[in-house]
Amino acid sequence: MRNRSLWRLVLVMTAVLSLVAAACGDDDDDDVEAGDEGTTTVADDTEDDESSDTTEAAEDGAEGESDGAAAADLKACEVTDEGGVDDRSFNQIAYAGLQRAESELGVETALAESDSPADYGPNIEAHLGADCDLIITVGFALGDATAAAAAENPDVNFAIVDFAYEEPIDNVLGLTFATDQAAYLAGYVAAGMTETGTIGTYGGANFPTVTIFMEGFRLGMEQYNEDNGAEVELVGWDGSDGLFTGDFTDQSKGRQTTESLLDQGADIIMPVAGPVGLGTLEALKADSGGNAKAIWVDTDGCESVPDDCQYFLTSVQKQMDNAVFDVVESAVNGEFEGGGVYTGTLENEGVTIAPYNEFEDEVPQELKDRVDELREQIISGELTVGG
Repeated sequence: MRNRSLWRLVLVMTAVLSLVAAACGDDDDDDVEAGDEGTTTVADDTEDDESSDTTEAAEDGAEGESDGAAAADLKACEVTDEGGVDDRSFNQIAYAGLQRAESELGVETALAESDSPADYGPNIEAHLGADCDLIITVGFALGDATAAAAAENPDVNFAIVDFAYEEPIDNVLGLTFATDQAAYLAGYVAAGMTETGTIGTYGGANFPTVTIFMEGFRLGMEQYNEDNGAEVELVGWDGSDGLFTGDFTDQSKGRQTTESLLDQGADIIMPVAGPVGLGTLEALKADSGGNAKAIWVDTDGCESVPDDCQYFLTSVQKQMDNAVFDVVESAVNGEFEGGGVYTGTLENEGVTIAPYNEFEDEVPQELKDRVDELREQIISGELTVGG
């Protein structure tokens, strides 16, 4: 009897303590905390009632507790390329995948923004010092820094956007994208919509992850010429060399380069240069001579730069957010596998072209149908883009 009474006392005390904890829950500090070396740790901003959570956990049983613990125990961290997370292009879309993982999977996340290549190594080291379980680096330029950190920290998992190592690294997963497939479709559309017979492109730097867009764009234009006996020309890329601004941050270079392309007669221009491409929009706004248009890359321009939607014929989308989310989810589930490569394609919807948005009624149905046909040919393997 004395044991049973003692047990009842324990239950009563437990209930009292739970109520006290719930009452104090509103005082918890869920603010964003600034980490070392420019790293920002994004705290869990879900404002839920702790006593309610306790009750639900008890009702869900041991299996629910185990799943929650797996997510809570994982810390996923990201390092941007230069240009920062608000570039309305490359870094921004990758970070959206990390934010989604935080929201949907309940993982702890952290972000380190790079202002220059000199920040890559220190930002990765800051994440390592903060006990990140998975570090995602964003961009081809972070290849060397990621490889060095992975070699020195074999117990930490890494993923890198837009890079694949010739010699696989056991704890690194490459996230690559066949953007030439989607750019091919965009090149076909541009060739079918130009009024001057000239289209243009330029890149931020002569990286494979940049030129793959430009080459796909060129090949799509050539397909249009072959189909229609046309002679549309591309300026800014000849299949082996082209026009580059030299960085991904100076928007004035984007404007100057675009003005040069406009002077050469191009009326549809695809910048592959991150925030530098915003300079293209400034040039188009200032152009009093006509109806020049842009093709955005990485994101749907009408979503990332909505105020300038009237300039975007379409966009070549690289679904990096989905890839980043998937790799975090695999880590949460204990299924992360390094040493390999994920490739986003038209078939798995890792790449695509955006809707024609404000030009939906201007693009001829015959051209739309041919683009859809080419898409299916690429997916089926009947048509191969690039090497």
